[in-house]
Amino acid sequence: MKLRTQALAIAMTAVTGLTMATAASARDTISIVGSSTVYPFATVVAERFGTKTDFNTPKLESTGSGGGMKLFCQGIGTQHPDITNASRRMKASEFELCQSNGVTDITEFRIGSDGIVIASSKDAENLDITLEQLFLALGAEVPVDGKWVANPHKNWSDVDASLPNKPIRVMGPPPTSGTRDSFNELALGAGCKKLPELQGVDKATYKAEFRAKCESVREDGAFIEAGENDNLIVQKLIGDTGLYGVFGYSFLEENADRLQAATLNGKIPTAEGIAADEYPVARSLFFYVKKAHVGVVPGIQEYVSEFTSNAALGQNGYLKDVGLIVPPREQLAELMDKAENLPNLTLDELKKK
Repeated sequence: MKLRTQALAIAMTAVTGLTMATAASARDTISIVGSSTVYPFATVVAERFGTKTDFNTPKLESTGSGGGMKLFCQGIGTQHPDITNASRRMKASEFELCQSNGVTDITEFRIGSDGIVIASSKDAENLDITLEQLFLALGAEVPVDGKWVANPHKNWSDVDASLPNKPIRVMGPPPTSGTRDSFNELALGAGCKKLPELQGVDKATYKAEFRAKCESVREDGAFIEAGENDNLIVQKLIGDTGLYGVFGYSFLEENADRLQAATLNGKIPTAEGIAADEYPVARSLFFYVKKAHVGVVPGIQEYVSEFTSNAALGQNGYLKDVGLIVPPREQLAELMDKAENLPNLTLDELKKK
């Protein structure tokens, strides 16, 4: 009886595997989800890949980094995406979600850098602002007379007399966006930690007591969520000189004839400054590959090889031409090796960030 039970279990496992493989082979187009910031770069790669190979052009959806991770980590099989793009690194909690749903083998690719800018119409009054002032303008709670209270600042000049005497109105991405995650951490969080009230507070105490405060955006209308479409923010800024927008540097470059960037901590965003981590709100861009789908959905490894090729990510590559701040040569060599060997990402690696 025991042997029969074991045989039945083995047979069921084989049938399940065969069913997945058969279903997977029915899909012949790579499915990619994730970051709106990485989306335009991945689209260029997908179009080149579809043109120069016999594989179909991959299908891309701009779901935001967080939304992409949720979709990617839901499981194995053709109902789930093969690759997710991200404008910040995968979180340990997302890695654990993947593992719990059977997405155990994942390869991570850091494809370059981007900066987060505060931009406005060229007809608007430009901002020259510190990260501390930015937090005091946009933080959900700020210290007043030693107490943390709901942000009372209505105008930029309420924060500092050197700032414009007009209402604080900033349009930016929603919580599902990697740009929003990075903005909260690298801009608001960094500015908050500069406050006198947090001087002398150790890292453990900051994480336990202040991080939620420091990385929370006000919800009283001063910060306007625009969805995952950064181009929508650009269009709104062009028509509204009282509005400022938060998005990736590449979108600023694309619209340099119509938009201007705020100075943050004395730095104007440039490709060189972002690549050298001199600009205060610089971040890395990634994509993640579901290895269980490689060799099942046609073309995944070949697409990865195209993305990490010298033609795409080299110092004279086509992704540099469309605004990506490409990795240095030694990092590109490592990416090419990853594309060939697809090493597994580990939780320890994520915890070292």
